[in-house]
Amino acid sequence: MRLDPLMSIPGVRSSALVGEDGLPVEMLGEGGDLLAAELASMRQLMDRGGRRMGLGRLSRLTFASDLAEVIALASGQFTVGVSLIRGSDSRLAQQQLARIAGSLATPGQGLPDVRPVGGER
Repeated sequence: MRLDPLMSIPGVRSSALVGEDGLPVEMLGEGGDLLAAELASMRQLMDRGGRRMGLGRLSRLTFASDLAEVIALASGQFTVGVSLIRGSDSRLAQQQLARIAGSLATPGQGLPDVRPVGGER
């Protein structure tokens, strides 16, 4: 699965990939379902915030709490993210997220080919 490499990184608790409709494409780890739901909400925040502040499309959002750090990357119609234990070194997770996000922007990278009903692309 696409997110498997993230789960081998020390400190990673969960990872998720959601589509623009907010539905999870893939989720792994403890709380992966909760992370997926929050990623959908974060994507709306990123899109709205970038537009309102005149910054263009925001592609990355990171926040930390007392217990965890969450990193989300938007790529095309997808959002991919990871939750790490607070205090963990997040650099490797950030690099892997960037690889995954980059592959999501490339057609035919293992995601379903969506074609209009009754028509060709």
